[in-house]
Amino acid sequence: MQLKLMRLIASAACMAALVLTTASGVAHSQEQAPAVASASETVSPVVPTASKATTATAENPYGLESLWKTSDSVAKAVLLLLVIMSAGSWYILVVKFLEQSKMVRQAKAASKDFWSAGTVEQGAAALETGSPYRFMADSAGRAVAKHEGLRGHVDLNDWIATGIHRAVDRIQSKTQGGLAFLATVGSVSPFVGLFGTVWGIYHALTAIGISGQASIDKVAGPVGEALIMTAIGLAVAVPAVLSYNWLVRRNKAVMDDVRAFSSELHAVVLGSINKT
Repeated sequence: MQLKLMRLIASAACMAALVLTTASGVAHSQEQAPAVASASETVSPVVPTASKATTATAENPYGLESLWKTSDSVAKAVLLLLVIMSAGSWYILVVKFLEQSKMVRQAKAASKDFWSAGTVEQGAAALETGSPYRFMADSAGRAVAKHEGLRGHVDLNDWIATGIHRAVDRIQSKTQGGLAFLATVGSVSPFVGLFGTVWGIYHALTAIGISGQASIDKVAGPVGEALIMTAIGLAVAVPAVLSYNWLVRRNKAVMDDVRAFSSELHAVVLGSINKT
């Protein structure tokens, strides 16, 4: 009898444990479902927030246009000065390149037409007007014609050499025209841009201090616009320096041809005088 009672109690305990386990599982699943739903509701609003951030990034209110509109007269004067320096540098680069190319062409014409002439005067007449080689030939002819009076006391060889040397110096002075401007722009424009940057940062920080808003979005824009001045100064200086070095190297090659022609001209003029 006691054994049957104990079996009945054990069966009732097992049934109670099974019912409690099932109930707890159902309750746990019901708790997870709202949690997943709330998590999905929390994640879903992130998408429009990211799109708003992307739109705000694309619409950048800062740049050269804003720099020009918000800058004062000093900053605008610095910008205009840098623009003038840049325009002048590119103009000189193009003009000097064309002049040097023309002198190279004139050197080829002189070697072809001048030395095949019968006299120095005929050779000079065969060259185009404005040619530095014709200028040297005419200078040698004028030196011979003016070898009289007090100039006659100077040795004819030295006098002709002096006349040709003066012509070469004038040609070299002409070829160097504009190079001083390039050198000045290359050395000065970075400091002009730096001055514009310092001036812009000073006024930007002053305006921020007056407004009392020192957040990163209020500081980064004006300061970044001021730093554009330094970038513009470097953009003006680098082409000017490169142009200067390149034109000086080309001038050296052109003047080597001029000096070679002048030495040969000197010998030809003296030889023609001795024949007469």
